[in-house]
Parts: sequence; structure tokens; C-alpha cells
Amino acid sequence: MDIRTINKQNEKLRLDDISPEPPAGTDKEEAKRQLEVLGEELFDLQDLLWGARMNAVLIVLQGRDTAGKDGTIKHVAGFLNPRGLSVTSFGVPTPEELEHDFLWRVHRATPRKGEFAIFNRSHYEDVLVSRVKGLVPESLWKERYDHIRDFEELLTEHGTIILKFFLHISLEEQEERLLAREKEPRKAWKISAGDWEDRAHWKDYTQAYEEVFARTSTKNAPWTIVPANSKWYRNLVVAHTLVETLRPYRDAWQGKLDEVGQEKKKELAAWRKGK
Repeated sequence: MDIRTINKQNEKLRLDDISPEPPAGTDKEEAKRQLEVLGEELFDLQDLLWGARMNAVLIVLQGRDTAGKDGTIKHVAGFLNPRGLSVTSFGVPTPEELEHDFLWRVHRATPRKGEFAIFNRSHYEDVLVSRVKGLVPESLWKERYDHIRDFEELLTEHGTIILKFFLHISLEEQEERLLAREKEPRKAWKISAGDWEDRAHWKDYTQAYEEVFARTSTKNAPWTIVPANSKWYRNLVVAHTLVETLRPYRDAWQGKLDEVGQEKKKELAAWRKGK
């Protein structure tokens, strides 16, 4: 599986050089089978995370309109236990949120130890939309790159595992998906003139995302570019990246649970002895 992960600052990347299609020869049915296997392991890893309470997991999903953020949550997060999962969608800031710094509403939604949190869009909107639409002065949105890196570093220093995904689709694929919404009654509620308006700024958003990757990719908070023209391959890449990232923590989490189990057994033995 060819996965492009950016884990250091100032690495130059052109989205036009990365195909949004699955690699040649990738089999759809085999990918679905692998996804099920990964899903079972992901559930098991989440169970260890929940019990050990040593880390938290933050998943950031970014992408253009119709890139598949909701679908990714449905098909990948669907393997997780809702008990330890929260999903937050960040839209236009409310009047209350605008009275605080731009990270205030984001920090409140970060996961506690033992939990997964998924951001459907995120704090990155404040250096994407703000830049393209000119909502704030350039001097302000440029400062936010440093604030975001410091914010994510703070989270990782306190045990949060951060995975950031950009769901990469083509201009042509987006048009097909936008038009499909108009034809399918069950998807008509998603129709928005704003989506077509943003589409007119495709190149501007491309440049904005490329700078985001260059300025905010770090070892502990990397960006993964996910080819997302095919939904089944998108789901596989996200699940694979999640499992590969969390596997190294398995032994530590299991070790912590073993320690807790021994203490609980001692407590139970003492209680029985005192009866």
C-alpha cells in the first residue's frame, strides 16, 4: 500500500503530483476483506486504550467538500466502541466562540485519556477558509501555524496520539459527487451553493493545503494524504494507518492492565480474607 505521510516541517509537496486513485492492481474485494481484519484489531486496540488510560487518540479529518469525511467516520469509526468515542464537527464559529481565541472551541473537544476523538474539519479551517476567503488579515492567519504546532505539541506531551488525514479527491470526482447529491433524494439535504462557490477557489485551497502540510507536519502530528476517489480504498488507508500507529502501544497498554489486574486480585483476596 502506497501511503504518503508527511512528518517533518518544510517538506515540499504538490497535491497535483499525488494520484487520488488507488494504486494500479489494487483489488476492491481484497481491500474490503483487509478492512474487516483491521477493524477487528482496531476494536481490540481501543479496548486496551480504554482500560489502560495512558493515552488518548485524536483523529483529524480534512478534505474538500464531498471528499468523504462523513463516510470515513461511518466505515472506519464504525469498528470502534461508541463508549470511548466522540465526533465533533466544526462549522462556522458561533458568537460565543468568536469571543475567544480560535483554539478555544477545539481544545474543549480534545479526548481524555482512554478515548478516541474525531474532528470532522478542525482548527485547520482557521488557516484554510480564513486565508482563501480573507476573513482575517494575512498577518493573523499566518501566526496561527505556530499556534497550531504548539497546541498539538502540548497534546502529544500529555499522551495524545494525533493522526491527521487529508482526503484527496480530484476536481472531476468532486463534480460527480456534487451532481449526484442533486439526483439522489436521500442526499439532497447536503446540497449547498457554498460548495460550488468553494469549488471555484480550487487552486487557492490547493495552495493553502500545501502550506498547511509544510508548516504543521511534525513527527508526533503527521499528515497522511489519502487517495479518496475510491471510497473503499480511502477507508482501507485510514484504517491501516490507524492500526499501524497504535500497534506499538499494545504492549505498554497490556502491561498496565496486567498490573492493575494484579492489584485488583490482591484487593479481592484481602476482602475475602477479612470476611
